[in-house]
Amino acid sequence: MSQITQVLEAVGQGQARLSEDLLPLVYDDLRRQAVAQMSRESAAQTLQPTALLHEAWLRIAGGEERRWQNRAHFYGAAAEAMRRILIESARRKSRLKRGSNPVRIDIDEIELAAASPDEKILLIEEALEELQAQDPERARVVVLKFFGGRTNQEVAQALNVTERTVERHWAFAKAWLYQTIRGQR
Repeated sequence: MSQITQVLEAVGQGQARLSEDLLPLVYDDLRRQAVAQMSRESAAQTLQPTALLHEAWLRIAGGEERRWQNRAHFYGAAAEAMRRILIESARRKSRLKRGSNPVRIDIDEIELAAASPDEKILLIEEALEELQAQDPERARVVVLKFFGGRTNQEVAQALNVTERTVERHWAFAKAWLYQTIRGQR
């Protein structure tokens, strides 16, 4: 059993402190996960990987659920926390962008631009919620791979399936999300 798994079990039983005992062991992996996630964001994104990691840690450490089955479950929870943070950030920017004091413009007089990176995140989130309702396992693969930056092997271990199953679910989910997002635009 790895040291991380031992500490996770001890935290679940109240024998170890999350921040003092677990954080030093998982910080580098969580940082790598945050960097991978932020590398897919636009250059206009103001959130830095370290800030994303710290915010996710606060949510994990302060949350009600402090019992993780294993390290894969823990990293999955971290990926989900990072995903939620990025979605909230995109929604906040979208809300500010539309702001108060709207100005009416004749739509025939302007050229429509492609969706901004924040709008793309929101489109992905809406489609992912729809996929979650239809196929939770494939949605979980998307969260772990896209938002968590996990490899097929790591996702397979977290979901207790084969790598080939992860590959099939990932291929299906990407195609399904693409078609769903195209229909939303």
